[in-house]
Amino acid sequence: MPKSKKRSFTAEDLYRFQLISGTRISPDGEHVVYCLSRVDRKTEKKFSNLWIVPTEGGEARQFTYGDHSDTQPKWSPDGKEIAFISTRGDERQPQLCVIPFQGGEARKVTNFKGILATFDWSPDGKRFVAMFRKKDPEEIEREKDEQKKKLGIVARHITRVFFKQDGEGYLPKERWHLWLFDARTGKGKQLTDSKVHEEWSPAWSPDGKEIAFFSNHSQDPDLDPFAVDLFVIPAKGGRMRKIATPFGIKYEPAWSPDGKELAYYGIEGRGAGWKNTSLWVVPRTGGYKARNLTARFDLHVAADTINDLPGGVEMSSPTWSRDRKTLYFQVTRHGDVSLKAVSVEGAVPKVSPVIEERGAVGGFSFDRDHTQVAYILGCQEDPGQVWVRDLENGSPHRLTRTNQDLLAELNFGTFEEVWFKGPSRNDLQGWILKPPGFSPKRKYPAVLEIHGGPRVQYGHFFMHEFYFLAAQGYVVFYCNPRGGQGYGEKHSKAILNNWGSVDYDDLMSWTDFVSRKPFVDRQRMGVTGGSYGGYMTNWIIGHTNRFKAAATQRSVSNLISMYGSSDGNWIFQMEFGNKPPWQSFENYWRQSPMKYIGKAKTPTLVLHNEADFRCAIEQGEQVFVALKKSGVDAEMVRFPDEPHGMSRTGRTDRRIQRLKHIVRWFDRYLKKN
Repeated sequence: MPKSKKRSFTAEDLYRFQLISGTRISPDGEHVVYCLSRVDRKTEKKFSNLWIVPTEGGEARQFTYGDHSDTQPKWSPDGKEIAFISTRGDERQPQLCVIPFQGGEARKVTNFKGILATFDWSPDGKRFVAMFRKKDPEEIEREKDEQKKKLGIVARHITRVFFKQDGEGYLPKERWHLWLFDARTGKGKQLTDSKVHEEWSPAWSPDGKEIAFFSNHSQDPDLDPFAVDLFVIPAKGGRMRKIATPFGIKYEPAWSPDGKELAYYGIEGRGAGWKNTSLWVVPRTGGYKARNLTARFDLHVAADTINDLPGGVEMSSPTWSRDRKTLYFQVTRHGDVSLKAVSVEGAVPKVSPVIEERGAVGGFSFDRDHTQVAYILGCQEDPGQVWVRDLENGSPHRLTRTNQDLLAELNFGTFEEVWFKGPSRNDLQGWILKPPGFSPKRKYPAVLEIHGGPRVQYGHFFMHEFYFLAAQGYVVFYCNPRGGQGYGEKHSKAILNNWGSVDYDDLMSWTDFVSRKPFVDRQRMGVTGGSYGGYMTNWIIGHTNRFKAAATQRSVSNLISMYGSSDGNWIFQMEFGNKPPWQSFENYWRQSPMKYIGKAKTPTLVLHNEADFRCAIEQGEQVFVALKKSGVDAEMVRFPDEPHGMSRTGRTDRRIQRLKHIVRWFDRYLKKN
């Protein structure tokens, strides 16, 4: 039979993708549980359920059902139950639930009035520790009174500096604290409490007697958010004890099997976001100072390769080997997220590869005997599947086939990966996506895509937007200019207090490289990007007219007005000389695209989200008004109720409209007809 003809990507394909997250291998290593999310096209709601797949192979089966959200599955220590967070019964109030693995109904363990972030089983399987934030009393009272509920909030009384968060809204007065819950009765006990300080990332000691966590105990954590310390508290309650660690951001503590040491991820210093995240080890009771196990390798211990579907790459806690001689962790490097191991013992740590496939390794977990590791692997032509790897012989085995019918229909086009020399003879990595049906005899319009962050990277990971643009007949080209992570600290630090400098130079060098390709029409090139990519798009149209059209998305345009209007708040000053705008006005203005917007001639589409608390919509409005006043062809598209990350997590119909507006704009200026 003749092979069926493949079709090009459409915007509406976003409705069809189902996405895997939350993989956890069972203690006996025989099964993997994971979450599978889907979109209901009629209601525009997103749902997720738990699925089970055997590690020996075989069909995956759905384990929980219903139109709700089941997330964060975790096996009990004996493997007989699975705990998870679910919105069953109330889509606005998730609860902690437990379901028997061998069959039976899920039961609610908790009766929360607030938000549950993370939880974990105690080693004996009798309790949970949870990171929980209660609802404010006035909110609970308003929900009880229909008239007050109808009238809504009368006023917000703000007293803290950090009072809002993108995707969440205005923050309550209550803070995050640690709670203990009985796994059978659901009876809860608050373990920590404070009106100012919060606690996060709880982790049980192997004997179940203590819980490690992080907290910032400075006088006002909002004014010194980098002063994060590691603490231990008795599981029965009592006085917390601080473990000495270097100053800086920390997260994901992990006890050694013997309970004598703790590993964690962290960045030493204040406001040093350009640094690599490192893997640290510290003794529980002293004896030696905390050790940075990865510093000498110039590795970024993170999962910062981005895509444009919900979830991204799940970052897992560092994991100890059973003999406590090795730690496993993820690394972002050269377009990939890999799994590596580092030796804990010895004067000089040694790093070795564990999983180094092209793509992004996320959500890894080991069975009890550490003979197998389960993980999600996503790549350029697949958002992600569940895999398991035998650690003795190193053989990988794919367990799921999610989206395979859909992916089999689609023509992705073809990739060309490029390493090239930048303007400073620096090594740069980029990719050129050629459209379906590509002919080397034709000249194609081309679109430069610029990532956000800036301290992330593009790479060997699925980007629906790129395929959709290619399906419309565009060559799509993108790279990782200086300022991003994954290429060492020198590469990342290059734009510190100097945005719009070498990053712009690298992007123009990349554009020069691509424009010399015989199949690219250099007279029909466009540029787009979101967040920091929107910043660079704004910067580009104020510095060159080489692009015939631009689409700036959820952008930064004015670093002076950005100060305080973003949920990032005053922290942005750490990137720009660590002075506020009133002490360094010219420095902020020098690095603001609005300073140069009067030179712009490029027709520009401005896209912004009305509930964006990261880059407030006034940033996009300034660009739009300035271009219109200057006589430049410009339009603005606004998306109501959507946060900064709408292009990944927003309502699907709005994500589709966003793509169609971008293509409409580029078609107007880059298509010959």
